[in-house]
Amino acid sequence: MRTYFIFFVILISSGCGLKSPYPGYSRGKEGVYFQLHRLGESSRKAMYTDYITADIQYATMNDTVFFKGRRKLQLNKTDAKGSIEACFRMLAKDESATFIISADEFFTKTLNTTLPDYLKPGDKMKIRLEIIDIQTQHEYNKEKEAFLNWIEDFGVYEKVILQQFLHEEKLGVKPTSSGLFYLRLREGSGRKIEKGDTVTVNYEGRFLNGKFFDSTIRRKQPFQFVYGTEWQVVKGLEEAIGMMREGEKSLFILPSDLAFGTEGSSTGIIPPFTSLIFEVEIIKIN
Repeated sequence: MRTYFIFFVILISSGCGLKSPYPGYSRGKEGVYFQLHRLGESSRKAMYTDYITADIQYATMNDTVFFKGRRKLQLNKTDAKGSIEACFRMLAKDESATFIISADEFFTKTLNTTLPDYLKPGDKMKIRLEIIDIQTQHEYNKEKEAFLNWIEDFGVYEKVILQQFLHEEKLGVKPTSSGLFYLRLREGSGRKIEKGDTVTVNYEGRFLNGKFFDSTIRRKQPFQFVYGTEWQVVKGLEEAIGMMREGEKSLFILPSDLAFGTEGSSTGIIPPFTSLIFEVEIIKIN
């Protein structure tokens, strides 16, 4: 293993010829500065069109974390140097590393949004990645087909459970055109959220039986993200938050097609075909 590790470091750093301006970081062949945390046993790295399951963390250069979560995504081809796609392609399964990339490039080109207020033009940012799994497109489609055949009746079951819940709770609200249920608990006095805004929220997520699966309040750690960007929140929560104002507190019921769908969450906490309740409070909009 030690020999393999030395070979890996030499290979990934080959051709750099420059001293790293970041202590503890090496320059990879894709022009990205990285710090390797764990080396995996597999030599297979992701190719374009592969599906990657990864734990992702975004932070400023002073290590202030502004996003953390597990995501499953398809690796798209890009010609941009120093992109997050280049970071993914440098790691094999079970490997973990922190990369330093341009914040401007990441937000404007990868996420197609503006730079948030806590970052300035020209700033760098840190992205920590841990590769959980790599699947080819064929492997992903085959697994998905088998899974859908196994649970094809669950969609009907979910609708029955959701209707029973709405009837028992007597909420008296109609769904939006997408199927989202919206119940305002407290009016907001601030402005509405627009794409590109940095939004700070408190939320509590629970199942229809009342059991909590996540709560920023219990963690005492509000969630901050750039509204309208990928990999931040599920589809239904994106729609829900876009309907709110600063200071507002509301309750939303998300059918599974607006939440974690037919596959459930990548962490395994949310099962497939599961409707969810989110209680959301908009703390601040920048």
